[in-house]
Amino acid sequence: MNIKPWKLTLLAALSVSGTAALAQNTAVDKALQMERYNEARSTLLRQGQSNETSFQLGRLYQMREMPDSAAYYFSRVSYDKKEPMTMIAAGRAALAKGNATEAQSKFDEAVKASKGKDLSVFTMIAQAYAESGTKDVSKALEYVKEGEKFAAKTGKDDAALMIARGDLYQKIETGGGEAMNSYERANTGEPNNVQAYVRRGQLALRSRDYNRAKENFEKAISIDANYAPAYNALAETYYFAGRYDDALAQFQKYTALAENSTETTAKNAAFLYLTQKYPEAMVEIDKVLAADPDNLAMNRIRAYSLYEMGKNDEAMTAMQQYMTVAKAQDKLIADDNVYYGKMLIKSGKTAEGAALVDAAIKADPKKATELRKELAKAYLSAKDYPKAISTYRKMMQENNGGELTDKVYLARAYEQNEQYMPADSLYGALLKERPEYVPGYQMRARANANLDPDSKKGLAKPYYEEYIKMATASDKPESYKSGLVEANKYLGYYYYQKGDKTASLPYWQQALTLNPADEQAQTAIDAITKPAKAPARRK
Repeated sequence: MNIKPWKLTLLAALSVSGTAALAQNTAVDKALQMERYNEARSTLLRQGQSNETSFQLGRLYQMREMPDSAAYYFSRVSYDKKEPMTMIAAGRAALAKGNATEAQSKFDEAVKASKGKDLSVFTMIAQAYAESGTKDVSKALEYVKEGEKFAAKTGKDDAALMIARGDLYQKIETGGGEAMNSYERANTGEPNNVQAYVRRGQLALRSRDYNRAKENFEKAISIDANYAPAYNALAETYYFAGRYDDALAQFQKYTALAENSTETTAKNAAFLYLTQKYPEAMVEIDKVLAADPDNLAMNRIRAYSLYEMGKNDEAMTAMQQYMTVAKAQDKLIADDNVYYGKMLIKSGKTAEGAALVDAAIKADPKKATELRKELAKAYLSAKDYPKAISTYRKMMQENNGGELTDKVYLARAYEQNEQYMPADSLYGALLKERPEYVPGYQMRARANANLDPDSKKGLAKPYYEEYIKMATASDKPESYKSGLVEANKYLGYYYYQKGDKTASLPYWQQALTLNPADEQAQTAIDAITKPAKAPARRK
């Protein structure tokens, strides 16, 4: 499946990462891992000010990419030369402010205060780097190595340290080799560590290894059926694998367990949009915008969704408002211009809209095939069939003949433009390539029916007959019900106008069985079965 890069970004931007496991095991730690950030914050604030509370609040804000708030709370931790955690808090505050040198100095003080014999100190320092925005993790990995030496004395890897190690390597790796090795070591040291399995699955998902990703997420769920992040990640796996129904089912489980927050609602809206559930997405989008009117991601997909729902005038207004703000913030993406171009085309401003899409093609030639496909669909939607035809043909020439759906859309464009011969030719090529494609026989039958308006030649007859045969024998014949009605009525009429009522009647009867409300079928049956009037007797 061809996933647009910005769609990956949309999901990632609205995803909230789980935290590295802490040495402490508290209700707050669990809430953070479960992505229940408001709950964690409320719990901490109720506990009143203390070093531990301020430290945890700092972590919470750092993980939510709010460095100023993180620095504020870390700075509230009272320095105690006998307590390494207070020095680590000072180091975290420095990292939040972008001062790596000062941070390292504070972390070194913490190691010195613990005499280098406290594994939790090395783990907390590794977590500090992993959860911060810093990209240079070379010094962090040195602390990890010291922690590994200490852990080796126990005979097994420490899960919390290994998760932090993996998170650090994720900042610098493209393939994820050492990161995956770290998470696997975490599970070797602690076989039931749910978070390590989720991290392993996320790495597999990043490399498009869907089966491996699914395996790890399901393992996490088997250990803790209430671990919300695993359902979220599993939903994304199914989505990217093209299994949309499964994706939605898993995401519904996630939302049932996740915190009811603006962020969760936004993620739900994005997920519904990406799975083409546009009306449902609009409900969630409106909820987010009611609380956060300036949310760019939601304003973007609101405009996109309105277009997909066929509300082009509303989509144009929403898109123009969004683009004004996004442009001012330098946050426009290529797909914004593509969508706006499609909206312009549909509104009748064909040249202006096409220019925007063409500009996107020139800006990124690697996306030419995908963008031409979008442009052709826009022409179809605007009923500009000649331009749709020329665009599809150019796109297919550039793409080795195009995909199955491209041929179908081009053939439909020919039909709408009353060019039935090339449509029939395309459907013929399609069925030669994919003889098991049941809808193709109905499509070719319709093209031939248009070539033979009075049905006297019976050009559509062999294709409707084959359609009935294949649709009836399929796994889900009920999904072809309307097509079967159409095919039986055509064949019934063909034989009727030939004068063969015996052959005609069964087709009309079958059409009526499939759709008892079909008045045309009932009328035909009555006409065929009505007794002939006796000739008038002479007086």
